[in-house]
Amino acid sequence: MTALVTLGEVMGVLAATQPGPLAPGAPLRLAFAGAEATVAIGVSRLGHRASWTGRVGADSAGTMILDGLRGEAVDVTRARVDDTAPTGLMLRERRTPDHTRVTYYRRGLAGSRLDPEDIDPELIARAKVLHVTGVTPALGEAPRAAVRKAVELARAAGVTVSLDLNYRALLWSRPEATAELAHLVSYADIVFAGPDEATLLVPEAGPATMARALLGLGPREAVLKLGARGALAVTDGEEEAAQDVVPVTLVDPIGAGDAFVAGYLAGLLDGAPLTGRLRLAATCGAFAVSSPGDWEGLPRRPELDLLQGQDVTR
Repeated sequence: MTALVTLGEVMGVLAATQPGPLAPGAPLRLAFAGAEATVAIGVSRLGHRASWTGRVGADSAGTMILDGLRGEAVDVTRARVDDTAPTGLMLRERRTPDHTRVTYYRRGLAGSRLDPEDIDPELIARAKVLHVTGVTPALGEAPRAAVRKAVELARAAGVTVSLDLNYRALLWSRPEATAELAHLVSYADIVFAGPDEATLLVPEAGPATMARALLGLGPREAVLKLGARGALAVTDGEEEAAQDVVPVTLVDPIGAGDAFVAGYLAGLLDGAPLTGRLRLAATCGAFAVSSPGDWEGLPRRPELDLLQGQDVTR
């Protein structure tokens, strides 16, 4: 049985490895990234079967993405190679040591062509968790319909639905996002959000108040990702837990939120209590920001104690 099913866009990535403006000869690292794929990889590395549904182009970047996901033991049998559009691309520039600038090339490309017909009802019905984000429905009408179909199928089958609001201001306006995310959150069992993202749906307030307001929209668990202040989770059973960040040296902050979600859902699949899920989520986030790339630093199960041990393991 597949424990986690997710769907969305994965893009090729060209990331500058040194600060400064892009210029001929600037060193770049080739990789791939996507919010949902990062969650699938993180859950897979922690020992649970994960499946990703999406589209890539019939090109070298698409091949790299599918080979990379297979190498992480993520099931891509429901992925589709679209020979009518190339794979999307993300360009990351470290304009200064403290500021990363990201440019996306995705409109009309393979990842944004996800369609309701790509969704496999049987795969979702056999899963334990369906995870979706606010990125995919922002890509266009067809991806939006695909996400709606997936969450409706999951709810009908009694599958836990996980939703990360993951608001991207460059993809859609706040009113557009609010309307669609309000619909999706009504199907969700677990909702993840940063404080600013949460204000799309509930009034701005303290973290605990906002989390409980999110519960009032339908989910049974609400998790607020608070950045350097850690995280807070509440449940409809009146349980509440807070988690500090795990202290590490920051190398690359991109992907931390998705790594956090991967850890939380892996803890859920483990059967861990709320505090254990938050602790695993924070640990995965710490590993992610300790390495370049969105998902490359995600931990495997035997590594989880590394951040609490000695500086050198012999």
